[in-house]
Amino acid sequence: MTFDVKSFRLDGKVALVTGASYGIGFAIASALSKAGATIVFNDLKQEFVDKGIAAYKKEGIAAHGYVFDVTEEEAVIEGVKKIETEVGVIDILINNAGIIQRTPMLETKAADFRKVIDVDLNAPFIVSKAVLPSMIKKGHGKIINICSMMSELGRETVSGYAAAKGGLKMLTKNICSEFGEANIQCNGIGPGYIETPQTAPLREKQADGSRHPFDQFIVSKTPAARWGTTDDLQGPAVFLASDASNFVNGHILYVDGGILAYIGKQP
Repeated sequence: MTFDVKSFRLDGKVALVTGASYGIGFAIASALSKAGATIVFNDLKQEFVDKGIAAYKKEGIAAHGYVFDVTEEEAVIEGVKKIETEVGVIDILINNAGIIQRTPMLETKAADFRKVIDVDLNAPFIVSKAVLPSMIKKGHGKIINICSMMSELGRETVSGYAAAKGGLKMLTKNICSEFGEANIQCNGIGPGYIETPQTAPLREKQADGSRHPFDQFIVSKTPAARWGTTDDLQGPAVFLASDASNFVNGHILYVDGGILAYIGKQP
């Protein structure tokens, strides 16, 4: 069989990217659009959806926005039905919506721990479950879960997030195991430390002109010696969403500049 570069194209595909009004989800959705996909995204409130649509429009992308909570199963089922009716059957699902709470474990309330698990782990299960029947019927589908380096590593103050992302890694493998025979591929992307508005305070120069201590820490631990950008996630997302990855299943692709491969420099 001769390789065809067109296998990376997503023409005619409908991609649902959860929580993609901004940030990593927005960057991934934009890349999928440039590869030919029709973009659908959701958010919790209409005002967030409207802002997202405006941001996509500015990039020349005619995205479709819907309001529903990814942790509410009935709302997700209704939202997916509406998307299928108004836009088309979902070929590609990116489970991107997520939250993080940075609190020492002994100061973390069980309710807050459950909330992180609900958004970061239960929601990908709920949304995947909602889109899978139509993917099975169609005979093909792609599910990409946005995992994390915390799918592999622990770190102080993020017990709920690490537990959820570790669970998401295993959910990814289980969806692969259960639905691979239906020609559905489920993989994950594990971003490293990425430059976003949320991480900007950690990269600000100090009063004396030196780097923020956390910035110094991340750069020293990254073989690439820099933070990642949302652009760094676009190629991997297009690959895993495309027919070029049809025999890649149950894999977590870490886009981390090499952090997970590196023990660090000797002091």
